[in-house]
Amino acid sequence: MKKSILAMLLVIMIMAFGVASAAEEHVVFLDFSWESAQFHNRVAGFIIENGFKKKIDYSFAEEIPGMLGLERGDLDIAMETWADNMPEVWKETIERGKIVNLGRNFPDAPQGWYVPTYLIKGDPERGIKPLAPGLKNVQDLRKYWELFQDPEIKTKGRLYNGPSGWVVSVKNEEKLKAYGLDDVFNNFYSGSGSALAVAISAAYEKGEPILAYYWEPTPILGMYDMTKLEEPAYDEKVWAETSACAFPACRVFVVANTVFIDKNPEIRAFLESYETTLEQTNSALAYMEQNSKDLESTAIWFLKTNPELWKGWISDTDVRNRVEKALTKETL
Repeated sequence: MKKSILAMLLVIMIMAFGVASAAEEHVVFLDFSWESAQFHNRVAGFIIENGFKKKIDYSFAEEIPGMLGLERGDLDIAMETWADNMPEVWKETIERGKIVNLGRNFPDAPQGWYVPTYLIKGDPERGIKPLAPGLKNVQDLRKYWELFQDPEIKTKGRLYNGPSGWVVSVKNEEKLKAYGLDDVFNNFYSGSGSALAVAISAAYEKGEPILAYYWEPTPILGMYDMTKLEEPAYDEKVWAETSACAFPACRVFVVANTVFIDKNPEIRAFLESYETTLEQTNSALAYMEQNSKDLESTAIWFLKTNPELWKGWISDTDVRNRVEKALTKETL
């Protein structure tokens, strides 16, 4: 009986070890709610899955919960972390040492309040006249608020903000008040990043006015001609106290859980070499939108279209060959 029990315990321990080992092979990417972050996760995910032979999962979270998940080790990698949108959280997280900054994904990203360029310059091909030819900076919005009339509260214009779960959305509300525009504009929190994109796209396709917070790289700014309104130059003190200045050019980093990355030095080397441009990312996101592709298909298209780029991220010939072989099996 004792031998039988010991044998059973041994089997259970072996099975448990096997399960634990299998679990260690999973790499979990943090999917923030905007498309560019999810797209870059799929590009890196395809390479890690096929080149490094790891199982891949994607887990959705907004910024602050996502960063906490990375610290705990529930999540392993985030390919697009906008550090300057959450400076205090970023600083504290890095100082605790539970996540590692692996370098920039692409050059500093612009963000701000955008309007369709046809409002300022018109679009003769679409028969659109310039309704706001003097609209250049945020203070000019006071003169043109009626163009952006809120459909629910018609005595004010509407600023389409990001979702309430985004740190930057709080900044946008602060900006509206700091610029003294809250008496003529309502702050409208979009239900999601997708809802914000749909609102902009719908207005643009109809040739209608819209004022919205947005950023690059995105499918919207890859497809549409939009103008970012001017603001006073970024000032660290002003930004911290009132937000009444331009957004800082946002640093966008690849980050990973420290324990995970220490256990996977070969993946670390790949992620440290991963680098793209705003134009490449905008182009991929525009391709996805215009061709009704999903994230996985867009990542494959991107890798097929930019072979020299991704091969430069990988030093191991065997890994490169495995990725290349996997790509040949994929059709667009």
